Amino acid sequence: MESRLAVLTLVVLVVLLATGVLAGAFAWFCLHMPGRSVRGELPPLSEEQQRLRDRLNKHVYVLAEDIGERHYEAMPALTRAADYIADQLRSYGYIPAIREFGEKQYRNISVELHGREKQDEVIVIGAHYDTVWLSPGADDNASGVAGLLEIARSLAGRRFARTIRLSAYCNEEEPFYGTDQMGSQLSAERSRNLGENIVAMFSLEMIGYYADEPGSQHYPDLIRRIYPDRANFIAFVSNLASRKTLYRAISRFREQAVFPSEGMAAPEWLVPDIRRSDNASYWRFNYPAVMITDTSNYRNRGYHSVGDVPETLDYASMARVVTGLTGMVSALAGE
Repeated sequence: MESRLAVLTLVVLVVLLATGVLAGAFAWFCLHMPGRSVRGELPPLSEEQQRLRDRLNKHVYVLAEDIGERHYEAMPALTRAADYIADQLRSYGYIPAIREFGEKQYRNISVELHGREKQDEVIVIGAHYDTVWLSPGADDNASGVAGLLEIARSLAGRRFARTIRLSAYCNEEEPFYGTDQMGSQLSAERSRNLGENIVAMFSLEMIGYYADEPGSQHYPDLIRRIYPDRANFIAFVSNLASRKTLYRAISRFREQAVFPSEGMAAPEWLVPDIRRSDNASYWRFNYPAVMITDTSNYRNRGYHSVGDVPETLDYASMARVVTGLTGMVSALAGE
């Protein structure tokens, strides 16, 4: 009897140990990122970053204050936002492709820098420009659009090995999210139907809200003890299928940027919030995609409300992030 009990105890201990090892290995696989995040006091903005900060500020104020809430029940404002984006891209020397869809003729707007040696390999950078009802949408998602426009400005006229596509999407918010009237879903489906080889998609989803106070950053219960409690970083998030793309992207960002960054690749069923933007549209068609975000409602109390206004954003931090993203895209595209 004693020998049986000893064997049973040993089996239980082995199972528990194996489970712990597997859990630790899985956590490492999901959470380990290359390079190091920046820590400590950041250097002053360069003169170019100061100009970038001011341009980002202007884009957000035009979209969130001059135009305001923009969605299917505020079509004049939605149209003005689309016109502003297209006009800005034209001013940088691009010829925007505008694709209309739906009864109200919603618009996706995109421009391309055609690659050289690897033209068929496409890197997509996208951001949605619509808002929810009653919200000016400064962080969600004028900040992402502002970042998209300034990346486009910086890349204009440069040549890369891979093709770079910059896209502004309509109808990311409810009631269109996940439907055939969601702009990014239509764009991803079109790419699949054309047989395009999209090697990476980056969704800029709220990149403007930052805070240094302890306790300013929150998380889903599952991961709240793992990451910093200060909302002073930009996050790179993907599903497991896109982990390699996430790994390369955050590595290049950390090489280029002087700004804190965190990353996570997780199963969609385990952390469903990682599906909350245009990256999920590309996952649906088996393209690798990464959401780049300030974590939205996990730090920004104005999320999806009248409080999401331009005055709440940190444009200096945005400038640092956009500088890093521009360098990241350039490196991935092979300048």
